[in-house]
Amino acid sequence: MRLHLLLLLALCPAGCTARTLSYSLRGSWRIRNGNGSVQLLGTVPGCVHSALFRGGLIQDPYYRFNDLEYRWISLDNWTYSKEFKIPFDSSKRQKVNLIFDGVDTVTKIIFNNVTIGKTDNMFNEYKFDITRVVRDVNTLELRFQSAVLYAAQRSQAHSGYQVPPMCPPSVQNGECHVNFIRKEQCSFSWDWGPSFPTQGIWRDVRVEAYDTCHLHYLTFSTLYDNSAKEWNLEIQSSFDVVSSKPVGGQVIVTIPKLHTQQTHVIYLQPGERIVELLVKISKNTSVETWWPHGHGNQTGYNMTIRFELDGNLTIEKSAMVYFRTVELVEEPIKGSPGLSFYFKINGLPIFLKGSNWIPADSFQDQVTSDTLRLLLQSVVDANMNTLRVWGGGIYEQDEFYELCDELGIMVWQDFMFACALYPTDQGFLDSVRAEVAYQVRRLKFHPSIIIWSGNNENEAALMMNWYSIKASDLKTYMNDYVTLYVKNMREVIFSGDKSRPYIISSPTNGAKTIAEGWISDDPYSKHFGDVHFYDYSSDCWDWKVFPKARFVSEYGYQSWPSFSTLEKVSSKEDWSYSSKFSHHRQHHMNGNSEMLLQATYHFSLPKNTDPVQEFKDIIYLTQVVQAQCVKTETEFYLRSRSEIVNGEGHTMGALYWQLNDIWQAPSWASLEYGGKWKMLHYFARHFFAPLLAVGFESKNALNIYGVSDLHSNCKVTLTVRVHSWSSLQPVCSLVTSQFVIKAGKAIPLYKEPVSKLMKRCGNCTRKSCVVSFFLSTDSGVFSPTNYHFLSSLNEAVGLLEAHITANISQKGDTFVFDLKTSTVAPFVWLDVGSIPGRFSDNGFLMTEKTRTVLFHPWKPTSKNELEQSFHVTSLRDIY
Repeated sequence: MRLHLLLLLALCPAGCTARTLSYSLRGSWRIRNGNGSVQLLGTVPGCVHSALFRGGLIQDPYYRFNDLEYRWISLDNWTYSKEFKIPFDSSKRQKVNLIFDGVDTVTKIIFNNVTIGKTDNMFNEYKFDITRVVRDVNTLELRFQSAVLYAAQRSQAHSGYQVPPMCPPSVQNGECHVNFIRKEQCSFSWDWGPSFPTQGIWRDVRVEAYDTCHLHYLTFSTLYDNSAKEWNLEIQSSFDVVSSKPVGGQVIVTIPKLHTQQTHVIYLQPGERIVELLVKISKNTSVETWWPHGHGNQTGYNMTIRFELDGNLTIEKSAMVYFRTVELVEEPIKGSPGLSFYFKINGLPIFLKGSNWIPADSFQDQVTSDTLRLLLQSVVDANMNTLRVWGGGIYEQDEFYELCDELGIMVWQDFMFACALYPTDQGFLDSVRAEVAYQVRRLKFHPSIIIWSGNNENEAALMMNWYSIKASDLKTYMNDYVTLYVKNMREVIFSGDKSRPYIISSPTNGAKTIAEGWISDDPYSKHFGDVHFYDYSSDCWDWKVFPKARFVSEYGYQSWPSFSTLEKVSSKEDWSYSSKFSHHRQHHMNGNSEMLLQATYHFSLPKNTDPVQEFKDIIYLTQVVQAQCVKTETEFYLRSRSEIVNGEGHTMGALYWQLNDIWQAPSWASLEYGGKWKMLHYFARHFFAPLLAVGFESKNALNIYGVSDLHSNCKVTLTVRVHSWSSLQPVCSLVTSQFVIKAGKAIPLYKEPVSKLMKRCGNCTRKSCVVSFFLSTDSGVFSPTNYHFLSSLNEAVGLLEAHITANISQKGDTFVFDLKTSTVAPFVWLDVGSIPGRFSDNGFLMTEKTRTVLFHPWKPTSKNELEQSFHVTSLRDIY
């Protein structure tokens, strides 16, 4: 068992009195296509698609079938050009660099008619020396090559053997050979996203000029000295010394609130130099740690690092310092084969509860600060503490990780390799090594990142033979796999950051995978590591189909986004479940049929004479089914944390697939494109609550567990109520004596044969009644009210059409919805169309005559606007 300890620093913008002068080339650039027939102005950071849309040359790329209509954009070769005057005299500087933080993706770069370099990796930083070619007025040109054509060329050049998959499934309408280009993998299409292989300068570009000495970057990490009981802060800085003579001076590191100030003497020889410093935090200093959401504060400390060098050269950087430890625990479990797989943060075992993050848009220039804040706030508002940044997208922008630090969201960070095998020629490996070194250096100071993961599902793809590889060829691909993720990436990762665990893949068997030579015979083992699990044909209400694994990092079910979201990118002829549009937007094979199949297990399908209303009803039902399926599965994992059954259990993580959407389409997401909460996200707010009662049936007996994420033992009382579908008055109610739930544990609280429960509750039958339950404490803390259906809802007896009304009033910035119902109503869905915001609860079982729900708007709105847009639906309304 290895302890990974970390002091992390979030770099902040800082004042700098050094002689480095910087000029950003953000803003307006000229863009033209390969033959010059299309010319326009675009914006950097940005991409060609966004420029064409803003210039009025194309429609919204997401509208209807435009992902197909605009395929020509990705197949053309575009050029970005700019003429600019540097606002300082660069000729008086010893060194002038042109720096790109992100180029998407394959370019030749020409500066003042001189070719200065090339790019081929979207995820790398590029720096070019332009000292000898820079002038007062300059021209810069980036000649892009189509990523699609480049990938095809690279695949064809790899003549020794094929590297699968060659192309995505036809249902995705995607492009081929994405594994041959270091670019956002899902930009060539995915089973939840469109194909938009972008071209452009997607992050900052700038000119930097300096004399004597320039600080290129700073990185920070710490190791905790267990024997000395103190933190050791390691600071690494990279300098370019252009002086012909050595440069000396001192570095002053100051953390005021920790009463820390240390001075170090440095001496820099000419050339590229790395300076490493060690700062000890006194063991007598009280240090507050950074905690995940729901477990404590996200305390940080301001720090300054000041370099005072020869020639009155001063460089000062500011940073936010966070202290926390992370440990991935893999150790034997009594009564079970295999090993545990869970995380300790600051020495405390924590159940990771959350979801998986994909890129928030096909066009990264559309992802604003407001977009990130909205999506990540919705994470913590739903009681999540973890996001897995999935390996087929991008390494997110700095602000994403800064917000995760601020909000207490732990990040499982994949490297950008997904669902494919990859080449291992030297050029590819060199590009990956540079990419990994840069991203580790850029991101490692964030306390939110708790683990690096080499790839998404590639170990499983190889060993479960997704690509029908001949047995005689398997060794070649296994060697490539180890070469890429172990001999290259692992070496670079641990060279740059020894403070976090690194796993080769997800899913993985962790320590067992390592012991088996980095590739496991069964990557889906329930006794080791993490598991991904999907099953669309079995009844999702049957908890016995789910794996009682150590950690489940992917699982989920699809649903359609709301009509108000789809309406923006469709026309009236598209508003049918069987329309060409509905089939086109579904990128998962048989996905639309699978949603209806899952619905038929427990619900009747809507049949309305108005086809548009029927479409709306089906959308509603798919969200009901998705929410109920993921609820059932998640609650199974939550209650499995403290038990071993037939050698399986001690589940310590549940990250459902997926959090967000990249466009307006059916997917596994709980947040629609634009951030609107689906029913699943409201359910997640309940099933990820810090205190929860979970009900399920086993051998015709109703069982209820208490689940706690609290830090201290908790005395709870369980209340169980039974309602008839036809009455708002409980048929019977039971309040138990007190139980003690230990901190972070799940324990059984109640067990009763259903037949005995029905008999005790008068005239109840499985079909005529429903059970609800909740936990309460002496201190007045309540769990959400949970429920258990005793029969399928299409068999419910006495379920009437509910007449639900709402009186809307305003209280400050919040709107109050006072609801009244005529009868018990399942899956009550409140909708205000396109008005951005979220309700305090939604999709609920309404068993009381009245209920108050709050609406939190994300933009200014009014009572009148809400009244005009408001619509309420419950299950009986769609039949």
